[in-house]
Amino acid sequence: FNSYNEEINALNQAMDEELERDERVFLMGEEVAQYDGAYKVSRGLWKKYGDKRIIDTPISEMGFAGIAVGSAMAGLRPICEFMTFNFSMQAIDQVINSAAKTYYMSAGLQSVPIVFRGPNGASAGVAAQHSQCFAAWYAHCPGLKVVSPWNSEDARGLLKAAIRDDNPVVFLENELMYGVPFEMSEESNSKDFVIPIGKAKIERQGTHVTLVSHSRYVGHCLDAAAVLAKEGIECEVINLRTIRPMDVDTIEGSVMKTNHLVTVEGGWPQFGVGAEICAKIMEGPAFNYLDAPVTRVTGVDIPMPYAKILEDNSVPQIKDIIFSVKKTLNV
Repeated sequence: FNSYNEEINALNQAMDEELERDERVFLMGEEVAQYDGAYKVSRGLWKKYGDKRIIDTPISEMGFAGIAVGSAMAGLRPICEFMTFNFSMQAIDQVINSAAKTYYMSAGLQSVPIVFRGPNGASAGVAAQHSQCFAAWYAHCPGLKVVSPWNSEDARGLLKAAIRDDNPVVFLENELMYGVPFEMSEESNSKDFVIPIGKAKIERQGTHVTLVSHSRYVGHCLDAAAVLAKEGIECEVINLRTIRPMDVDTIEGSVMKTNHLVTVEGGWPQFGVGAEICAKIMEGPAFNYLDAPVTRVTGVDIPMPYAKILEDNSVPQIKDIIFSVKKTLNV
C-alpha cells in the first residue's frame, strides 16, 4: 500500500489490473509497447503481456482507432491511446460516427466497449496544435461518456470503470498532472476499486460560493479557496470527474446552499463546459437560489501561443479564480 502515488502510476496500475482481470482487454497506440509509452503510462506492460495485448501502431490515428472500434464491435475491449487528444481529430469519424452512434443505431444490439485515452488540454510550451481541451467537443455527442480525472484516485478508479463500461468512453488525462503525487486512500488501492462514471465529488465544503471544475483546474480552485479562506470566504469546490453524463444534482445542491456559482476550466469560453453548467443552472430549480449572476473562468478565446508569458496568460491562474469569486460576491 502506497499512501502517495503519481497519476502516471495510478493509470499504469489500473490498466495492468484490468488487462490481468479480463483477457479481452488490450492496449494499442503509438509507442505504447516497446518504448513503454510516450509518457511512460504503459511502462512494463509490453514486457508482461506481449505483442498480442500491447500493440504499437503506425502514426495513423484514423487507422488504428478504426481497428480498435472494429475489435470492440467483435467482442474485445480495446484501450486506444492518442499521444495527445489533438491527434484524435484524425480519428474523430471513428470516435463519433463509428463508436458513439452504433449502440443507438443498432437498437441496442451492438455495444462498443472501447476507451479512448491520452493527454488533453494545454501542456507546457507546445503551442496551439498540442494544447486544446476537447472536453466540450466530445461531451457534445450523445453515445459517448466523457471522463476528466483530477488526481491519482480519480485516474485509477475512473479508468477501471471506463474499461469495464460497455459504452465508448473518452478518457481525458492531463500531461501536467502525470508526475504529480497525490495521497491515496487505502480502499483506492484495492483491485476492485472503481469510481462510478457520472458522479461528481465535493473536494472541499464551503458556504459562500460554489466552484465547479475538472481536471487540472480543480487543484487551482482548491488553492484559490485556501487563499480566500484567510479572508473569511469559504468556497465549496466540486470536482466534476465526469463531463458526460454531467452530475447536475451535485452542482444544484451546492448552489442552493452557497447561492453563488463560478465555473473554472482550461478550455475555450464559447460553447464550453462552463457554458453548459451555467445553462443547466439557469434552466433548473437552483436558479431561484442565485444571489448573483454565474461567472465563468476559462482559457482565452485564441489558439494557444507558444511564448511562455503569453501561454500563462491564456489559461486560468489562481489569481483569476480569486478575482472572479470576489466579483461574484461583490467583495
